Amino acid sequence: MAVSAVVTGAGDGTAGRRREQRGWYFYDWANSVFSTSVLTVFLGPYLTQVTKAAADADGYVHPLGLDVRAGSYYAYAVSLSVLLSVVVMPLAGAVADHTGRKKPILGLFAYLGAGSTAGMFFLDGERYLLGGALLVVANVSFATSVVIYNAFLPQVAGPEERDAVSSRGWAFGYAAGSVVLVANLALFLQHEALGVTEGTAVRICLASAGVWWAVFTVVPLLRLRERPGAVTGSRFSLLDGWRQLAGTFRELRRYRLTMLFLLAYLVYNDGVQTVITQASVFGSEELGVDQTTLIGAVLLVQVLAVAGALLMGRIAARHGAKRTVLGSLVAWTVIVGAGYFLPAGAPLFFFALASGIGLVMGGSQALSRSLYAQLVPAGKEAEFFSLYEVSDRGTSWLGPLVFGLAYQLTESYRAAIISLVVFFVLGFVLLLRVPVDRAAAAAGNPEPERI
Repeated sequence: MAVSAVVTGAGDGTAGRRREQRGWYFYDWANSVFSTSVLTVFLGPYLTQVTKAAADADGYVHPLGLDVRAGSYYAYAVSLSVLLSVVVMPLAGAVADHTGRKKPILGLFAYLGAGSTAGMFFLDGERYLLGGALLVVANVSFATSVVIYNAFLPQVAGPEERDAVSSRGWAFGYAAGSVVLVANLALFLQHEALGVTEGTAVRICLASAGVWWAVFTVVPLLRLRERPGAVTGSRFSLLDGWRQLAGTFRELRRYRLTMLFLLAYLVYNDGVQTVITQASVFGSEELGVDQTTLIGAVLLVQVLAVAGALLMGRIAARHGAKRTVLGSLVAWTVIVGAGYFLPAGAPLFFFALASGIGLVMGGSQALSRSLYAQLVPAGKEAEFFSLYEVSDRGTSWLGPLVFGLAYQLTESYRAAIISLVVFFVLGFVLLLRVPVDRAAAAAGNPEPERI
C-alpha cells in the first residue's frame, strides 16, 4: 500500500491552473440556481400552500403520525434534510480523500440533486409529502456535492489566491441566480398569456433549476483534475469510510483552533442560511408580499451579492478576511433586527431589506470558505469540508428548526425572524476568539499575511 502526497493547484502551471479555476467556478454557476430559485424563492411559499391545502381544520398535517403546523412544515423539512446530510457528507468526503476520486462523487450527487429538483414539476394538489421527500433528497445531494466541490479549492488555488478565487466562485453563482430569476420572472408574469396556471408556472421554474444544474455540471466535470488520494493501492469499502469518518472527528481534536473556527462558522452561517431559505416565507406569509415582488427582491439580492462578494474580497485583501467577516456579522445583526419591524404591505421596505442582505451575503460566505481553507491540513480537504458544509448554502438545520418552532409556538413569523439574531451575535463572539495565524500554522499551512 503506497502513500502519495496531495498535489495542490499552487504547484501547477499558471495557464493550466487558471483553466481549472474557471472550470471550478462553473459548479457555483450550476448549483447556485437550486439555492436561489428553489430554496430562496419558489419552494418555501409553494410547498407551504400545498401543505395548507392538505391540512386539517386546525391547520395541521400529520406526516409519520406527527402533528405539524402547515406553516412550519417547510422549515422542518429543511432541518431534516440537513440532519441526514450530517451522515452522508462526511462519509462522501472520507471516500473522496482516500481514493482521490472526487469527480465521480461530485457527478453522482450533482445529478441526483438535479433529478430530484426537476421532479418538483410533479408537486401539485395536496402532495406535500412528495414535496418534502424531493426537498430532502435534493438538499442532501446539493450539500454533499458542494463538499466535494469545496475540497477542490485548496487544489486549484494557492494560499495567496484563495480569497479571490472563492469570491469569484460566489460571484459566478449569484450571476447565474440572477440570469435564471429574470427568466423565472418573465415566465411568472406572462403565465396567462402562455396558457399556464400560476401553479404550473411555479413548477416549471422549480424544474428548470434542476435542468440548469444538470447541464452546467458538465463543465467542472470536464475541467477539474483528479489528484492522488491519501492512500492508494488498496480497496476502500463503506465500512472503511465509517472508520475514516470516526478518525476525522478524532483528528479534528488535534486542530483545536480549526475546530473553534468551525464552531463559529456553524453558528453564524446557520443564521445566514435560515434567512436565505425562510425569507420568502416571511415575506409572503407575514408581510403579504406577492410572488412578483418577491422574485424582484431576490433578483436584487443576486445582483447586489455579485458586487458585494467582489467588493468584500477587495476589502479582505486590504484588511484581512477575518476582520471583514466580523464586520459583515455586525451588518447581519442590524439587518435581521430591522426585519422584525418591517410593516406589512410595504414592498419598498422589503426591497430595502433585500438590498442589505445582498450586499453582505456573498462576501461573508465566500470569505468564510477561503478562510477555512487556510485552516485545513493538506490531504484532508474533503473530510474537513464535509464538516464545514453542515451549515453551508441552504444546509443549516438549527436555524430552520428554531424558526419553525418559534412559528409553531407563536404563530408569528416576526418572532421567528427575530430569533435568528442570537446566531449572529454568538457567531461574532466565537470568531473573535479565533487566532487565524496560529490556526493556519497548526494545520501545517503558511500563515496568512493579513487576518
